[in-house]
Amino acid sequence: MPIKKFFLVAAAAAMVSGCAMMPAGGGASAQPEVAAAAERLRIAMIDPTAAALGALVADDLSYGHSGGKVDTKASFIADLVDGKSDFVTIAITEQTIKVVDANTAIVRHTLAADTNDSGKPGKVALKILGVWQKQGGSWKLLARQAVRT
Repeated sequence: MPIKKFFLVAAAAAMVSGCAMMPAGGGASAQPEVAAAAERLRIAMIDPTAAALGALVADDLSYGHSGGKVDTKASFIADLVDGKSDFVTIAITEQTIKVVDANTAIVRHTLAADTNDSGKPGKVALKILGVWQKQGGSWKLLARQAVRT
């Protein structure tokens, strides 16, 4: 009987988690707003200013790099503005946006970029997972994780 109970509990958990991921109305209408915020962030990462970046990322930002480093809002902005992290170009493809509820969206995409980090030219190819949250009427990046392709 323990195996049967395990399967019943697992099935119930799967059903509950599936229901929790369903959008609660308005999901499709928020997608263009989230896409626009993601595009503004792409542009701000190429031509960074503290003001532009600060308006697009949450105060509690957790920005995970493919190499394992995790930035806060302050370190993320400082590295871009100071040129330690320097994106010359960023191309986004295969983007999907799932609005989970009125205030949360999951954005996935492939990122290809030319970089010049601390004056050293390079290229990156990444898969990105971003969690966006609506705060004060604006969509802000709350969390991001990258993995190398």
